Amino acid sequence: MHFGDLEIDLVSDGMIWLDAGGAFGLVPRELFQRYLPLRPDNTVPMVLTCMLVRSRGKTILVDTGLGSKLSPEDKRWGLERPDGDLLFALVKLGVSPHDIDIVINTHLHYDHCGGNTVREGDAIVATFPRAEYWVQRIEWAEACHPDARTRGTYSPENYETLMEEGRLRLLHGDTEVTDEVHCVVTPGHTRGHQSVRLQAGSWNGLYLGDMASYAVQFARTSWLTAYDVLPLENVVTKERWQLWAMQKRAWLFSEHDPLMPIFQLVERDGR
Repeated sequence: MHFGDLEIDLVSDGMIWLDAGGAFGLVPRELFQRYLPLRPDNTVPMVLTCMLVRSRGKTILVDTGLGSKLSPEDKRWGLERPDGDLLFALVKLGVSPHDIDIVINTHLHYDHCGGNTVREGDAIVATFPRAEYWVQRIEWAEACHPDARTRGTYSPENYETLMEEGRLRLLHGDTEVTDEVHCVVTPGHTRGHQSVRLQAGSWNGLYLGDMASYAVQFARTSWLTAYDVLPLENVVTKERWQLWAMQKRAWLFSEHDPLMPIFQLVERDGR
């Protein structure tokens, strides 16, 4: 996709099957099944859609999926990669790991940053050897000091090496990457969650990350996942960006929705 000089590609790291109770929290099954199919084992599909952005001479990768450092325990996710992993998707676009200048992590949950690093023998090394990795400082703090609820969602091997090597850039709030690409703080799923705002001329876009895992959760702000650390704050965050999205007629990019990876909001009858 080209918007002026801005070039965007969606790149997949595969798909997992997630327990519906995690994906939709308190939303009744009768409601969410209208939008997403449910398997007999009570799981729903969740894709791992990352974004490659070329802007002002920079090659930027937003999120890195689960990566390759998978343990036997990870089989519970039912990971499927019929078209290959993230690195294979990048190669198909003519992009090697050495071509990436910046990796933006929306947050440090392992399904968003597992591909930050790879295992080489007994060592953990950066997947993208030239890249600087950007994450909100408060997200880094949360990952380093998890509580009983969040401990299972963070894995130090995805980011500790990057900090030790000076590759991790900690952001203090909204930050310009280029004049076309901005990191914007969108708290709720985690305290330090960020999304990526895109702009080229009159065109606007927003890569949501886990502000809303599925498109319907952005349209219906009260629909939350069980993984949102600050659920009520996530509602407020979505309401704010809903208004922006309608005013700008923005394209919205969903990281996890298998049926609607790109969508727009339209207001009808006050809804």
